Amino acid sequence: MNGPRDDPRDLQDRLDSFYADLASVDLQPLWTQTKNLLPACPAPAAIPWLWQGATLRALAAEARDLITIERGGERRVLALANPGLGGAPFATPTLWGAIQALGPHERAPAHRHTASAIRFVLEGDGVWTTVDGDACRMHPGDLVLTPAWTFHDHTNEGDEAMTWFDGLDLPLVNTLDAVFYENHPDFNQPVRCYDLSEQIYAGSGLLPYGTSNDAPHSPLLVYRWAQSDAMLARLLASNGGVMASIEFADPTSGGPALPTMTCALHRVVPGGRSIATRKSGSSIFVVYRGAGRSVIDGQAFDWTTGDMFVVPSWKSVDHEAETTSELFEVSDEAALRALRLFRRETVDEPQDVKTVFRPRALEAIGT
Repeated sequence: MNGPRDDPRDLQDRLDSFYADLASVDLQPLWTQTKNLLPACPAPAAIPWLWQGATLRALAAEARDLITIERGGERRVLALANPGLGGAPFATPTLWGAIQALGPHERAPAHRHTASAIRFVLEGDGVWTTVDGDACRMHPGDLVLTPAWTFHDHTNEGDEAMTWFDGLDLPLVNTLDAVFYENHPDFNQPVRCYDLSEQIYAGSGLLPYGTSNDAPHSPLLVYRWAQSDAMLARLLASNGGVMASIEFADPTSGGPALPTMTCALHRVVPGGRSIATRKSGSSIFVVYRGAGRSVIDGQAFDWTTGDMFVVPSWKSVDHEAETTSELFEVSDEAALRALRLFRRETVDEPQDVKTVFRPRALEAIGT
C-alpha cells in the first residue's frame, strides 16, 4: 500500500511509467495542461500586425503581370499571413484577409464554397461580382457579400485594374472540417439581373409586405459607399465625439449581414483618441482613407490609406487620426455572439505606448 512514506524515487518511476502508458494509448492527463487549455483570458497565437498598402498595391500589380487567369490564377489573391500562425495563410485563427486584383477586361471564373466572403472595394471601377445571377456593380468604398454556397464570379469590363479587400471565415470553416467547394459548370454564370438586391432592400426602410428572409444571410448583397458615408456624417453631427461607427446589417432582421462575420465601418476625426476597448474574437482593419495611428496592446501602429492590420482576441485597441479617416473592420463577432461567447469591455486607463511597430519593407519591387 502506497502512502506518504513511499520512496520518492519509486513514486517518480511509477509516474514516468504511468505517463508513458497514457501516451502509448493516445491519452493525456488534464492536470498537466489546465493552464494551457483554460487560461484566465484568451491567449491568441495571432499577433498584432500591419501590412502596408503601398507594398500590397505594388505586389498586386506585379501579380497581374505574372499570374494570368490562363496560368492558374483563377483568383489573383495575396493572403495576409499572420507571423504568429506558423506559416498558415490566415490573418487570424478565424479570418482570412487578402487583396485581390483584377486587370482590365479580365474575368474570374464562377465557383462556390461553404466559406462566406465579403469584398470591400479599395480602388478602380468597372467590375461587378455576380452572386447567384445578380450582378453587383462595385465602386470604391462599397461592400459586396458572397454568402456561403452562392455561386460568384468577377467581371471587369473597364479599362483599368481594380483591387479590393477579401475577407472570409475560411479558417473557422476549415477548423470545423466543413469546407466544401464546387466550380460552376460554365466559366461565368448567366447574369439574370443587375443590382436587384439593392433595388429591393437597400436603404429605404421599406420592405415588400410579408417579407420573410429564410436565408441565413442578408438578402441585400451590396452596401454602397454613398449611404455609409452619409450615415457616418449624420452620426458625428448628432453625437459628436472622436469616432462614429456603423454595422452592415441584414435589413430584414437588423442582425449581422453574414452569420459568422460582423462588418463595420468607423470614421475617426482628427484631434482626439478613441476609448480603448478589447473584445473576444479577432478583427482585420482596412484603412479605406486617411492617416493616423492605432495602439494595440501597447504597440503603436501608424497607418495610411490602403494599410491593413490585425487586432487579435482580447487585445486592447484605440484609434487616433491625423486626417479624417475611415477604417473598415471585419471580425468574427457574429459567430461568437451566436455561440454566446462574445465579450467586450472598455479599458479604464489610456494605453501607454510601449513600442512602435515597424513594418517590413520590400525594396525595389519589380526590379
